[in-house]
Amino acid sequence: MATDPHLVLLVVPEGLNLLDLAGPAEAFRSATLLGADPGYRLVTATADGEAVRSECGIWVGADASLAELAHRGVAVDTLVVVGGLGTRAAARDTTFVADLGAVGRRAGRVTSVCTGAEVLAATGLLDDHQATTHWASCDRLAADHPAIDVVADRIYVRDRDRWTSAGVTSALDLALALVEHDHGAELAHAVAGWLVVFVRRPGGQTQFSAQLSSAPARTPAIRELQRWLPDHLDEDLSVAALASRCAMSVRTFGRAFRAETGTSPAAAVEALRVEAARRLLETSDLTVGAVARRVGLRSPEVLHRAFRRRVGTTPAAYRAHFNRLSA
Repeated sequence: MATDPHLVLLVVPEGLNLLDLAGPAEAFRSATLLGADPGYRLVTATADGEAVRSECGIWVGADASLAELAHRGVAVDTLVVVGGLGTRAAARDTTFVADLGAVGRRAGRVTSVCTGAEVLAATGLLDDHQATTHWASCDRLAADHPAIDVVADRIYVRDRDRWTSAGVTSALDLALALVEHDHGAELAHAVAGWLVVFVRRPGGQTQFSAQLSSAPARTPAIRELQRWLPDHLDEDLSVAALASRCAMSVRTFGRAFRAETGTSPAAAVEALRVEAARRLLETSDLTVGAVARRVGLRSPEVLHRAFRRRVGTTPAAYRAHFNRLSA
């Protein structure tokens, strides 16, 4: 007898971000294509069952009316609230929020993508849970809903049967995590490969990369150095070497780098090296010592200290927690 498919309800507000919808939809569809059992049945719902216009102007049709689903008492396996600029208006729409809450309370698990968390929060379904959203909306979410423990710097957060993701492309990371939860790491890895995702990021990753966290310098030589650094982490990146590369004295370089980027040269290099080490620990079977050498930190002990400072754990513990594909 065929297994009934896992019903995923994608709730789509007016003014959605298309990537917030397409990422999860394609991940679930691909999982079904690659043999998930049970597979996923996708249903898209708008407030009244009519098509809605996305942020970029493309119209999105609907399979169902959220109001009708709420009235009929339909139960779904996974509820996904899609984000976008339109979620602010949706969160103020008392009818939409009431219908979403009614459906959400009957769902097997409740999830949101990006600013979809704001609408989900308005239903009360995130109260007394940890949650995240797009970095630009975390402060507002925390201020508007003090009962939610907002974790501002995570790709996605799972707290019991509530799953929330950060902005836009992190929707794909969340969907892959849901597939892994349902069907195991092997299928999730296959889906990531099918979608040509270079690295399937774990939920504990920060929303910002080290390169984005450092402001671009105004001085051309320092700005060029910022672009050069990530590809040369195993080289001599002492302050003296970097100053020489920029044709500056050590003193002038250090002052200019900090003034223009908001951090010291040594701190910027360490952040890049730790980020590169995290990627290797997540995606390779290199030893901790090999990882340390690959990113220019010389020894496991130096990597251990840098990891403690920046990640709050050890490289071995990080790998054990996040690199489950090799388990």
